[in-house]
Amino acid sequence: MRILLSLAALAFPMWAQFEEQVGDVPYVPTPPEVVEQMMKLGQVKPGDVIYDLGCGDGRLVITAIKRHGAVKGVGIDINPVRVKEANENAAKEGVSAKAKFIEQDLFKADFSEATVVTLYLLPEVNLRLKPILLQQLKPGTRIVSHQFDMGEWKPEKTVEIEWRRVHVWTVPPKGTVVK
Repeated sequence: MRILLSLAALAFPMWAQFEEQVGDVPYVPTPPEVVEQMMKLGQVKPGDVIYDLGCGDGRLVITAIKRHGAVKGVGIDINPVRVKEANENAAKEGVSAKAKFIEQDLFKADFSEATVVTLYLLPEVNLRLKPILLQQLKPGTRIVSHQFDMGEWKPEKTVEIEWRRVHVWTVPPKGTVVK
């Protein structure tokens, strides 16, 4: 019983961040140290165009532009409250000219111009999204996921930060079979 209570106490900070779910994925903010690791694993650099699918408050796009030199960032979220918050945060951080946040179903979005795509979605959403990513994205585009993988498509690298994981893949040449 003590072990269960201890585990519940450790998990509480994560669960306490959940809010009412809109769409397929609840909003849980990515901690700053994980944001930075995602930028590092995704090799975000000047000239990159980053798309954050399920962007929440916009922190990944804003960080990519402000600290890593991305020339453009687009965040897509189905929750209008999050999109409004992300646009306000971009304005506060002075990156509105380079950042755009839109309310849209990510399964219907066009993110083909991305050089980096970031995700913090659920495993089943990642799996549904995988064929769309492979179809739309150019070979060499980096995909970085907080916590969840892409099933049989194994990441090139995974980094652990306490109990969290960050995975990275590179879109292969067209015609390559990806499981």
